[in-house]
Amino acid sequence: MTISLDRGAADLRRQYPEWLPWLTVIEQVLREATDNKWEAFVPELPQLQVSQVPLLADATLDLEPAAVGAWSQRLLRAANQSGAPKMTTLDGAKQARLNTVDLFKSSLCQNWRYVRETAVDLGVDADALQAVAALVPVPFLQACNRQWQQSVNESWTEGYCPVCGAWPAFAEVRGIERGRYLRCGRCGKQWQAHALRCLFCNTDDHERLVSLMPQNKGSSPRTIEACKVCGGYLKSLATLQGSDALGVIINDLASVDLDIAAVDQGYRRPEGPGYLLNPTVGYSKGAGKRILPWTRKQ
Repeated sequence: MTISLDRGAADLRRQYPEWLPWLTVIEQVLREATDNKWEAFVPELPQLQVSQVPLLADATLDLEPAAVGAWSQRLLRAANQSGAPKMTTLDGAKQARLNTVDLFKSSLCQNWRYVRETAVDLGVDADALQAVAALVPVPFLQACNRQWQQSVNESWTEGYCPVCGAWPAFAEVRGIERGRYLRCGRCGKQWQAHALRCLFCNTDDHERLVSLMPQNKGSSPRTIEACKVCGGYLKSLATLQGSDALGVIINDLASVDLDIAAVDQGYRRPEGPGYLLNPTVGYSKGAGKRILPWTRKQ
């Protein structure tokens, strides 16, 4: 990890010592996401890019099961050994029965129904498996963002990520100009967005859009942008400059008190993706290659 990420993780350890089990898992992700081996799995961009369609939508991916499996098992093992009660259900015997390539694909598409059904089949805690599974594709997605930095249309203003189709983790309101940027909590992408409009349902009725301002920690104003129409919410963080791609993960955790405040007021984030990716997933194995269409239930 970089010095800034190390410092950010250390700050969270000091402020929230009860988070230590989960932070050990997050730190595994932060380290893995800097491994250049994931660059080899980034697909070629389509020759014709369509507005409102994320770059990974309908992409053809060529995965290496050994790399995906080794990473997934390492992350699951870290979770199991973290000491968190629910995570202890993710023991080695049950991990051995898990199809890690399917887990990767499902998590990439945010197909949590499949993940939770798998948890039932394995007899593990569903919340624990979903929490860990959500982190499995992060190194791959971070590699996509790095390689495609110059490929996203600057006029993109959809509510979902232009790389991976996920809803943003939070908005950054930057500098004295107060430019507003959405940040993806998976690939780290940033993009500009309309103010005074719900990014989940596009409501622009100002009487149905509210700002919640819980007691702030520190000097930077932080608010919750909420919608009374769809019940969704988004964290908004004031900052001088944007987070780096992996720093989004740290800042999302550091602002979890805003999530708790929003939920306490009856607001929720959509569970699924903003845009369904529907990729075709291939994998190399030995001398042969198979291409598998994504046909799982969404």
